[in-house]
Amino acid sequence: MQSTDSDYLEKRLAIIEAKLAIYQLIASHPPSADTGHAQYTRSVYHEEGVFDRGSGLDGAMGAQEIASFILRPEHEAAIQDGLAHFAGLPLIDLRGDEAVVTSYLMIVHLDHEGTLRTLPNHGSSNGYRIHRTLINRWDLRCFEGQWKILRRTLLPVDGSEEQRRLLQSGLNDLYGFM
Repeated sequence: MQSTDSDYLEKRLAIIEAKLAIYQLIASHPPSADTGHAQYTRSVYHEEGVFDRGSGLDGAMGAQEIASFILRPEHEAAIQDGLAHFAGLPLIDLRGDEAVVTSYLMIVHLDHEGTLRTLPNHGSSNGYRIHRTLINRWDLRCFEGQWKILRRTLLPVDGSEEQRRLLQSGLNDLYGFM
């Protein structure tokens, strides 16, 4: 049986809606992390979700523990020190009700020791410092219309094979490379 134009359009629209929801989910991470919005974080992780920070940094398991991660005094100190997460446009490998998302993340903070500079029409600042550049792999699943994070793996951009494999897997899976 041949698919009708209506069926085709419905399938394409479903893909667009899913990708848009995933973009929204990934784009919401920086403002939630930079404000310590634990309620939001708890709402987007699966109950048994995993946050793997790699490179010897502690992670967390379960939506509640992951959400409490950003309520730590150390995280609050970073926020008060001028913390800003900048996410790159994510690469989405949509697989029906599951998705694998690969993206970059830069952690930036206010440079309190920098030289105060004034930029015309933009105020004064000591400048900002890139603290770390990282790679994210987000494993997602849609539950009753809401995308949830099953696992987030975060690795530093350090030239390691592990970091390189994580980036390549996003391309290989999406485009069918081996």
